[in-house]
Amino acid sequence: MNPKDRNAPPRLLRTYKDYKTEISMLGIFIISFLIMNFLSPYFATSKNMMNVMTQISTNSLISIGMTLVILTGGIDLSVGAVLGISAMSAGIVLKSTGSIALGVIAALIVGLSVGLVNGYLIGYLNMPAFIVTLGMMQICRSLTYVISDGNTASNFPQGFSLLGKGKLFGNLPMYILLILLLYILFLFIMSKTKFGRFIYATGSNPEAARLSGINIKFHTMMTYVISGLLSATAGLVMISRMMAVDPTYGKDAEMDAIAAVVIGGTSMMGGKGSLWGTLIGVLLVGFLRNALNLAGINPFWQGSAVGAVIIFAVLMERLSNKRVSRKKSKSQPGK
Repeated sequence: MNPKDRNAPPRLLRTYKDYKTEISMLGIFIISFLIMNFLSPYFATSKNMMNVMTQISTNSLISIGMTLVILTGGIDLSVGAVLGISAMSAGIVLKSTGSIALGVIAALIVGLSVGLVNGYLIGYLNMPAFIVTLGMMQICRSLTYVISDGNTASNFPQGFSLLGKGKLFGNLPMYILLILLLYILFLFIMSKTKFGRFIYATGSNPEAARLSGINIKFHTMMTYVISGLLSATAGLVMISRMMAVDPTYGKDAEMDAIAAVVIGGTSMMGGKGSLWGTLIGVLLVGFLRNALNLAGINPFWQGSAVGAVIIFAVLMERLSNKRVSRKKSKSQPGK
């Protein structure tokens, strides 16, 4: 037997070390789920579970793009506003032309365009992501009211409701299938392709990544493009479900997306995290809001609860990193 094999930690232990935060948050989610189920007899019903899935559908999509952005060490505060302007653009086109294809294309073009502008300014011109996306959030939110004149758009072609209301096998909503397929796709991209590895490298050590030949400007830009496209997709899912669009759609969506990503273990410093963790974070935030509703908690307090969870998750990450740093310094006394 190879000595290296004898000394190597068991595969299960290696998996735990690689996904320690994700496994910990999954444990917290399971415990929270059991507590919520004990406190409310309506919580674990199939009707309420489907209600939660509906509520988290847009956040699930936005959080994929937000994960990629944060992995590069950036942030995208414009995702909610991009959802809103993409949805409104699609709604106006759907109402005026009656063409589902044109409506979908309009939304995706808007999301792509905003993502390109964000990505170019941040990736190629090295502008701060916080400032760029904050400004873009204000621009998109303002333009949504301008193009809609502050009015709701509705009367879409009936076939457009297939994405938001259609079901496969009588039970599986189409948008849930879309979300699952996108998570599978991006899990594959981030773990099995050069693009995914380059995203991690860009966030972990940009200078080392650049010296190794990685085009960090391009890969940074592409994360914002993907974020814009997924925000537009989330907008399409939302208006397909509602068969109407309002200028307020997407308001504060960025906060839930950031919460899901951070709670799922993705480091705000970049280079560390996974979509598995993000998915757990999305579920935790969604079920937390649902539980607060069932408990009759004032909706104004719900933001405080989510904010407290974000701070707690970041605090746990910092404490964990400090413990790792102390262990490394003890194991290398000469340094």
